[in-house]
Amino acid sequence: MNFIMRIIVTSIIAFGLSYILTGVHIDSFWAAIIFAIVLAILNAIVKPIIILLTLPLTLFTFGLFLFVINAAIILLTAEFVKGFRVDGFWWALLFSLLLSIITSVLYKKEERSDSERSH
Repeated sequence: MNFIMRIIVTSIIAFGLSYILTGVHIDSFWAAIIFAIVLAILNAIVKPIIILLTLPLTLFTFGLFLFVINAAIILLTAEFVKGFRVDGFWWALLFSLLLSIITSVLYKKEERSDSERSH
């Protein structure tokens, strides 16, 4: 159930960001849900492999190369999801940063409220 909630939250945030960022286009909310599912799959399978292969570069840049990897994952997601387009690397980088920040804040609040309920 937690996975489904995260997919829905991610798709809502991505759909909202597509209205704010002119370089990111999501045609419908269903496309946003499919985007969130594909992004979750790529983050679980492809991203760890890319991070492992680029570990020396990531260490050399003090982790800043992870931003490039996140943007690449967004661009790769755009290749798989019909109805989701990004107008280039810089839009993908900005979109991935905002998506990561907003979802992190929301999930942290969710975790905090869950721990308060258990006490």
